[in-house]
Amino acid sequence: MAVREAGSRSPQGAEAALRSLRARWRRASIAAGWRYPSDWALPEVDAVCASALVKADLADPLADLGRARAMSGAGLDETLTDVAALHAVLTDPRLVAANPDATPSRLLRLTALAWADVSTQEIARSEVRESLTGLSTAAYLRTRLGEIYRRAARDGRPVGHVLLTVSIDLSAVVGWSRLMAMVLAADVLRQVFDGGESLALLGPSVAVVLTEREPELAKRSADAQLMLAERLSVDPQLHTLGPIEVRLHRLPPTHEEACELVDTLGRT
Repeated sequence: MAVREAGSRSPQGAEAALRSLRARWRRASIAAGWRYPSDWALPEVDAVCASALVKADLADPLADLGRARAMSGAGLDETLTDVAALHAVLTDPRLVAANPDATPSRLLRLTALAWADVSTQEIARSEVRESLTGLSTAAYLRTRLGEIYRRAARDGRPVGHVLLTVSIDLSAVVGWSRLMAMVLAADVLRQVFDGGESLALLGPSVAVVLTEREPELAKRSADAQLMLAERLSVDPQLHTLGPIEVRLHRLPPTHEEACELVDTLGRT
């Protein structure tokens, strides 16, 4: 992507060229469907224009713009159409029609990846519960583990928690019945572990409880297994379920190792 007419090298000429390119890009983007003209201008837009005017590589400025667009709430399609509008005015200053198919795929890909990186981080920060079961996500569990390890380090003592996993063999179950089994498992765990423990869903068939080691833990684990077996047995759609396995896992010495353990347990 290169501009055919470079602006003057004087400060005044460079500023005029930047304003002209920015204005043409904005018109082309709005014509292509940019929904909110008032939020189009960003500092990253000027950085892209400045790079284009000196025929520099636009990869990094466009990646920065993609991240800024995501942070401002612009959608991916809108963001990529905006890049296509830029390509249109740079290719021929007389044109204002954006054509995403004519835009270099490398620049579209870099912009899209930068946009997606920010959007994924935003989702991870905002979503702390799995919508169907109501259990916390694995990401939130890792956060809780970090808090526990930091407190143990501050107090100069070992971590006093364990992970209790409930795994259900769903290999012979299909469709919504698989989801219903985990909904029932979540309900049972909330009843048995109702004292502020952290409950999370690690995978399609694995739930976990982060709880302190205490004298009644073995009994509560057995109660959870028995209650869940009873709940599942009365559902005619779940008669082909495999065994229910409840296990206790010691936490390793460090938070990093604990996160690795969480990842491993979620794949079982």
